[in-house]
Amino acid sequence: MVNVDTVYKTVLYILNKEQRGYITPDEFNRLGTQVQLEIFEQYFEELNQHLRIPQTDSEYANRIKNLEEKIDIFKTFLGATYDSTTTPATPYFDLPNNLHRLGTLIYNEKEIQEVNRNEYFLINKSPLTKPTESNPIYVLEGTILPVPGATLIAPNKAYVYPDSITSGVTAYYIKVPSPPIWGYTVDPTSGAYLFANNLNSNHFELHPSEQVTIILNILMYSGVVIRDPQIVQTAANMIQQDEALEKQ
Repeated sequence: MVNVDTVYKTVLYILNKEQRGYITPDEFNRLGTQVQLEIFEQYFEELNQHLRIPQTDSEYANRIKNLEEKIDIFKTFLGATYDSTTTPATPYFDLPNNLHRLGTLIYNEKEIQEVNRNEYFLINKSPLTKPTESNPIYVLEGTILPVPGATLIAPNKAYVYPDSITSGVTAYYIKVPSPPIWGYTVDPTSGAYLFANNLNSNHFELHPSEQVTIILNILMYSGVVIRDPQIVQTAANMIQQDEALEKQ
């Protein structure tokens, strides 16, 4: 977790020190949400790349291990909700609305096998392969924007077979990070924004090691907001330097 107040005040300090401008809490919250999602989604691309590269045996320098540690923050599980109200009646399980990537579905301590719709039709034709409660299958369909302000789209419906399964399904998945929010009140005398940690505030859910990356990316976007190309270029150069070091 990265403290949202620390990030906002650092961004403001850098901007004000250079007399570049100011971003409001609402602007910061929107930029923070975008930056967090970009960093979060990049984990999966980096993991895919590093899996193809030999890694060091060092406990603290293994990049795959470090990336998995960052992703582990978002691993969770929740019971799926059975929905039989569709018309025509095609019951399915609603998956959690903060789901980003589904790991597996479990029914009565048994993993449910995922198939596509065409495979299901073939499997269901034969008595030998027809799904049973001891050997269930599911088809994943539908899309949903997981959380308010999110741009990542995830599947939201699991059609579980046989139809006799109407409860007891649990989803193990990677969730979308909750949007960071710098909650505030306004000083009635000075009009200044005052941080209110207990007023709908959310810290960044990313690993603490991402604090510098978060600040640099928000600074880059801040330069766009206040129309200062020098801030954009400086922050972008620093980000590129960090990325180059990570890929060496």
